[in-house]
Amino acid sequence: MATDIISSGSTVSLHFALKLADGQVIDSTFEATPAQLVIGDGNLPEGFESLLPGLVTGDHKTFSVDPEHAFGQHNPNNVQRMKRSDFAADLPISPGLVVSFADASNTELPGVIASVEGDWVEVDFNHPLAGKILTFEVQILDVKAVENAHAD
Repeated sequence: MATDIISSGSTVSLHFALKLADGQVIDSTFEATPAQLVIGDGNLPEGFESLLPGLVTGDHKTFSVDPEHAFGQHNPNNVQRMKRSDFAADLPISPGLVVSFADASNTELPGVIASVEGDWVEVDFNHPLAGKILTFEVQILDVKAVENAHAD
């Protein structure tokens, strides 16, 4: 029986772990239900998905992913200073708190409170993993080839 090779449109069952450079696990399915995805469906960031084509069932690989191919570089323009009065009076503002904002198109935009100084609050709208080199570990459990739409 031929082993299917991951390519665009393949349905893949896999375990994955996403780790920081120091080994801290950010997310993992190794102790849980495997992830299922279709290559090219947009459910996995492109920088991670681009590592999968060519792998086959049984492969267990670890990749280093630089910020440009993960969550981007930290952008200082995405850190905003806001007045404390812009927040609800009963909101316990402190560093690390994630607050949901709405952008100009009314899309939810999470921000992390970076610091509070007097009447000013610094909010970081960068992805929490921006600027970080990540380790992406995958174990391919099953690969189903692209279905041929013209098959009888």
